[in-house]
Amino acid sequence: MQIGILYATLAFLIWGLLPLYLKALTGIPAGEILLHRMVWSLVFLGVILAFRRQWAWLGQLRHQPKLLAGFMVSALLLSANWFTYIWAVQAGRVIDASLGYYINPLVNVLFGVLFLHERLRPGQWLAIATAAAGVGWLTWQTGQLPWIALLLAVTFGTYGLLRKTASLGALEGLSLETLLLFPFAGGALLWLIGSGQSGFTDASGTVQLLCLLAGPITAVPLLLFAAGARRIPLSLLGILQYTGPTVQLLLGIWLWHEPFGHARLIGFALIWLAIVLYTLEGLWIRQRSR
Repeated sequence: MQIGILYATLAFLIWGLLPLYLKALTGIPAGEILLHRMVWSLVFLGVILAFRRQWAWLGQLRHQPKLLAGFMVSALLLSANWFTYIWAVQAGRVIDASLGYYINPLVNVLFGVLFLHERLRPGQWLAIATAAAGVGWLTWQTGQLPWIALLLAVTFGTYGLLRKTASLGALEGLSLETLLLFPFAGGALLWLIGSGQSGFTDASGTVQLLCLLAGPITAVPLLLFAAGARRIPLSLLGILQYTGPTVQLLLGIWLWHEPFGHARLIGFALIWLAIVLYTLEGLWIRQRSR
């Protein structure tokens, strides 16, 4: 239990501190960062698979075209999520990005109802309605939907839905996704470098090293999360997952001084209330079951 809590907390802390890493990649456009993330993630995952001699699953893919098609869709969704997040951080919208990951668990619940025919209890419906009220308030105050947050929540929620029904584990699944994206990402990266349009070639040695570290920075928290999820109850994992967006929110407010006035605070407060309602309702039901 204790080591599981440590693994999960480390994963969420790394995800929460990710904006610091992305901000350090000065001079590298969001699209190019995405390409580096795809390429070096595959290299890093390939080293792990080689160390563990975990190649048997690759031989089975030739006979499962539907599995490949499903993972191609999940890879594209993951790419869209990564690009949106990278762009938001570079554009000074870290708070908007954090909102997306606050909303994401409730989007997962809603997707369970829509696509997996799960039934919600009244308390869970109340939590979703409260979160919707928060999104509605933010939309009314700003005159537009919080599209960054919603895009992050929906892409990652849909990605999670596809991975929930897939037969591969976390390591194999991410390896397959990056493998499917590698021809495009590697080719695009080589073209940028060859045509002199790459920010990588003109960057300092420190920034270039940080680009090469995109692989472990992407893969390590996912592997820690998978290890932690196997060791602790889902309810505790659900509470710990709010560590990441909370760290991002605090960075956006205190380090980069992004605007966070009273109107925005009310919208966030409604979503925080929704999270509290959902968490307490789940804990109460589990206590009753015991």
